Amino acid sequence: MVSDLLSDLVARIKNGYLNGATEIVVPWSRVSEEILKVLVETGYMSGAIRAEKDLKVTLKYEGREPALTDIVRVSKPGSRTYVGYRDIPKVWGGIGRHVVSTPKGVMSDKKAKKLKVGGELICKVW
Repeated sequence: MVSDLLSDLVARIKNGYLNGATEIVVPWSRVSEEILKVLVETGYMSGAIRAEKDLKVTLKYEGREPALTDIVRVSKPGSRTYVGYRDIPKVWGGIGRHVVSTPKGVMSDKKAKKLKVGGELICKVW
């Protein structure tokens, strides 16, 4: 059993790309599903489908290179990171994206700034 599902999700995505896998399986949670929806919307993943108690994630490649260079967990169980919409930092000068958990749901940093809502920085992707 995994105690921190979000760290597990990040590790499985990294390991999937390092192994050259086209599909990975992660344990289902509502937050994991929402984060994967954001990654699909922003173009870092091809798709995520719920299958019983798991999520089947299709990793995206551009030619032979992964669409995602790296994914890093920002807010951790012992050290949460909250920001207002004006204070959301840029990732690699605007090339990457933050995934933000807001009162209006999980969304990308770009959408959070547009809706003028802050929240917890879950992870950053580039």
